[in-house]
Amino acid sequence: MTNKPTTLRGPISTVGALALDPAGRALIVQTHKWKDTWGVPGGKIEHGESLETALAREFLEETGLSIRDAQFIAVYEAIASDEFYKPDVHMLLFNFVCRCDGGLVTLSDEAEAWRWVTHEESLTLPLNSFTQQLFAAAKAAGY
Repeated sequence: MTNKPTTLRGPISTVGALALDPAGRALIVQTHKWKDTWGVPGGKIEHGESLETALAREFLEETGLSIRDAQFIAVYEAIASDEFYKPDVHMLLFNFVCRCDGGLVTLSDEAEAWRWVTHEESLTLPLNSFTQQLFAAAKAAGY
């Protein structure tokens, strides 16, 4: 049994997405916020911001890429997740699949590395559990 904090911050609403390039590969990033595992770009939704607007803003800020055609896939709940660098957080993770033109990724300071991967390639990487679930849900949805 893990020791969960008695006082949680949140819930904090966030967005993230598998952004698919023209070849159908998804962009993933490696980040210290998820203990150096691989995940999808995204972040907090600002007050008064729609999910899609937050997703486009976060992608541009974190990767330098513009996205389009965002389709909602699933929402996950992370309550004091051992995978997240702040153990006292309750998050709602709204996840999408979207399209982008690919190209050069310009990372913000929130990630250390990036790569384009197929679903099969993602299975060989240390993904955080929420990104594993997102890949599986996206595949089940036909992406």
